[in-house]
Order: sequence, then C-alpha cells, then structure tokens
Amino acid sequence: MHGKRVLLIVSGGIAAYKSLELIRLLTQAGCGVRCVLTEGGAQFVTPLSLQALSGEPVHTTLWSLTDESEMGHIALSRSADLVVVCPASADILARMAQGLASDIATTLLLATDTPVLVAPAMNVRMWQHAATRANMATLRDRGIHVVGPDDGIMACNEFGPGRLAEPPVILATIASLLAREPVPQDLAGRHALVTAGPTHEPIDPVRYIANRSSGRQGYAIAAALSARGAGVTLVSGPVSLPAPPGVALVPVETASDMLAACEAALPADIAVLAAAVGDWRVTHPGTAKLKKRPGQPAAPLSLTVNPDILASLSAPGPRRPALVIGFAAETEDLLANAADKRRRKGCDWIVANDVSLPGDGSPGVMGGDRNQVHLVTADGTEAWPSLDKREVADRLAARIAAHLAPHSLIRNSP
Repeated sequence: MHGKRVLLIVSGGIAAYKSLELIRLLTQAGCGVRCVLTEGGAQFVTPLSLQALSGEPVHTTLWSLTDESEMGHIALSRSADLVVVCPASADILARMAQGLASDIATTLLLATDTPVLVAPAMNVRMWQHAATRANMATLRDRGIHVVGPDDGIMACNEFGPGRLAEPPVILATIASLLAREPVPQDLAGRHALVTAGPTHEPIDPVRYIANRSSGRQGYAIAAALSARGAGVTLVSGPVSLPAPPGVALVPVETASDMLAACEAALPADIAVLAAAVGDWRVTHPGTAKLKKRPGQPAAPLSLTVNPDILASLSAPGPRRPALVIGFAAETEDLLANAADKRRRKGCDWIVANDVSLPGDGSPGVMGGDRNQVHLVTADGTEAWPSLDKREVADRLAARIAAHLAPHSLIRNSP
C-alpha cells in the first residue's frame, strides 16, 4: 500500500473511535490518509484527533470558503485511490443509496469515480431492518465494496450482527482492493446474452404467478461481462434494479416474452441464462379480475408448460452461442439434479445453488445477497465458496473468458 492514498469518511456512531486505529494502521503501511468528518462523527471523535494521526487537514463542511473556492469537494472525491466510509452508519448508507448530497461526505460520494468501501456499524435491529437490507443491496449492485459487520456485543448491550469489523480486517480489505489490477478486456468484441430476474405469468389483470428471484445475480453477471469488454444484452424480468452501465437492457414480463427477446438478441458468443423462468403459465388468463364469492369454491386454474428457453438456445444450429450456461436452483440432490439438467437441456455449463439453505440472506437463499454455487461442466464439478453475488459474477466472467480464449471470435457484438 506504500504510496497509495485513502480518503476516510468517519460518520456517526460509537464505533467512530476505531477509525483512529485504522488511520494508524494505514499510515504505518505507508498509505496516505485524508479524513472527512461528518457532523454525527464529530460527536464521537474530534477533528484534532484525526489530523494528529493522519498528518492532514480534516474536512468537515461543504461551505469552506478556502476549500470550495476551487470546488474542493470535487477534487477531494477524486484525489484518492480508494474512498473508505468507516464507520458507515445506517444513515449515511441510506443517503448513499438514495443519491443524496446533503453534506460534504455524501456530496463527494456522489461525485467520485473512485472505488468505495463501506464498513457498516449499527444496532443489530437497524442492520436487520428491511430498509437497511434494501439499501445494502442497492449499494452492492452499484459496485460498492463492503467489509463486515461482525457479530458481537454492542455498546447498547445487544448481541448480533452490526458490530464494526476490526481495524486489521478493514486494513486487509483495503490492501486487497488497492492491489487489484485493471480488469482485462479479454471479452472485447464478443456479444453476451444474459437473462435475469423472475417472470410474471398473469392469472388475471391484477394477479400473476412468480417467484422470489431478485435478479441481482444476473445483473451482476451482465456487469462483470461488460467490464471485460463484452457487448451485453440483458433480458430481464420485472425487478427494481438499475441497468448496469454499458449494458443494453430489454425488459420483459412473461417466459414467452423472454424467449422472443432472447431469440431477437442472437447471434451471440455467450448466453448466460440466470433468470428464474416460471415453469408454467395459466392457459387462459382472466380478462377481468377473478372474484371470490362467498360459499363458492376457488376458481380452478388450468396450467400450461412454459417454453424452455435454456433448451431452445442450447439446441444445435448456426445461431447457437458458442457457450451456453444455465442455472439450477435446487432444494434437494443439488449436484445430481444439476448434472441431469445439463444433459437434458444440452447446455455447456450449469451454475447450481441450493436454495433450501436456512437463514435470512444465507448463501443460496433466493433473493439473498450471497451465493454458494457449484459449476457443473462436462469435465466435472467445481465447488465455489460462499461469495457475494458480485464476486460470483466476477469469477464466472473470468472462467468464461478463459474458456473462450483459444476460440476465434464467431459473433460481433451489436
């Protein structure tokens, strides 16, 4: 880390005192540190403490006549190799997710094009609240790096997740991020087709059959392939995620819509079919809302099998992508079912994950933040560790690039 520069944002929370130890560790490693202290953070540590340890002036306001005479917050946001928010309170995470610019910290976070690492710290109930979970999912989808939080006893005498990761752990994460090399452009000139999210199969004008897929894994894969230079078409079912930068988004609703959009996106070198497509649709959806009548039985629903998108794109022919990858979300006999699915569908690889694993947000749980997958190919099975969905996407994109490297370009990106 010698010669690298970190911009450290200290937000409010009792864990702010640990930011002093982090500054000491960073400077000992030869890393330059400049600090931004929020109004809340100043209730726990002082600008003088941060300045004494960092050896640099501490920035506390957006309204400094001296700094802002040259748009200091813009320069500050782009002068570092990494921006670190430690501790990251529930409040600053929420403002980051909403794109607010209400003080110097959130303004420079919105203005920066530098990688950002957050180290959350808050009460366990705040960390587990649906709003915080949604904010964290949004930030991860935007490429924000996260370290922690840990389980442990808190200042409020409650126990659970929400405790700030220890400074040595944060330091190691910073070192890892600063050591990263630029993403190789080894998929440049290739066209990738990615599907993501659920499908909605209408029952009537107001009801539909769906599943719990969030679309995050497919969106992360589209972003990872694009980062390696591929031209990416993302065919997505209904989700609340922004399109990754540089990716052509095609929104659809039903499985039939998705198949048509996939066929329209061909030819492609790569097809990664991560969408959780509904297996069935209602044969004759109601044209008006189905009514529940007292004393009458529930309206019967006749179901029809949906088109098989994975099998269709895997079928031999001149428009078949060179590499077709399917996903298998299983609740039992994971590897056996995934291997059988690969053979039946005719695809090249299957990414399999067990969605029966217990726990809110646990690896593999549908809609969670992490995945623990197995990559099933004709050569065997690779077991991957539990990873953030973006890390799964990065690893899969690297694996795809390595596989296609010996092969000549067969399709040009659109």
